[in-house]
Amino acid sequence: MGNSAFILTLLVAAAYLLGSIPTGLLLGKAYGIDVRKEGSGNIGATNLYRTVGRKVGLLTLVGDCLKGLIPVVVVHTMGFPPEYAAWVGLAAFSGHVFSVFLKFKGGKGVATALGVFLALAPLALAGAVAVFALLMLVWRYVSLGSIGAAVVMPVAVALLGGTRSVIVVTLLIAVIVVARHRDNITRLLAGTENRFKA
Repeated sequence: MGNSAFILTLLVAAAYLLGSIPTGLLLGKAYGIDVRKEGSGNIGATNLYRTVGRKVGLLTLVGDCLKGLIPVVVVHTMGFPPEYAAWVGLAAFSGHVFSVFLKFKGGKGVATALGVFLALAPLALAGAVAVFALLMLVWRYVSLGSIGAAVVMPVAVALLGGTRSVIVVTLLIAVIVVARHRDNITRLLAGTENRFKA
């Protein structure tokens, strides 16, 4: 039991450190731009897309997604139980949102959560992605699509028979994602949120 706890602690720590790598900030600086001082000030893919360009935005999306995907896949591959994968996924997500390299600040976590759920709960994720796509198609707000997907995700996981650990982790991630979008919610309500332009 003690050995299992030690292994889980190591996996969680490694996932958190991987998640903490500020992909968007590093890519932006490679182009001579500190994205924290541009656009929305966020280090996520949407702000990179708008301030640096489509290519860098997409690279940021992929990089942030991989930060969530890789740790969960590794845990699955090593044959650890589903609850290990859930907590490791939460750690990777938390690293992105509360990065140790950025004084515990970070992004909103949507792309990293995408990676986590791609490995942890792919069927539920498909439903959440469908909600995101629908909201984006109708209103063209990335923030609204992200919030809608976050809200749907724990419901979908529960309906599809997810384990208690996976449901709890999914709910925690959803709450954090919505909370990180509080400024976007204010702008959505005020009608001042920026629409996504391809």
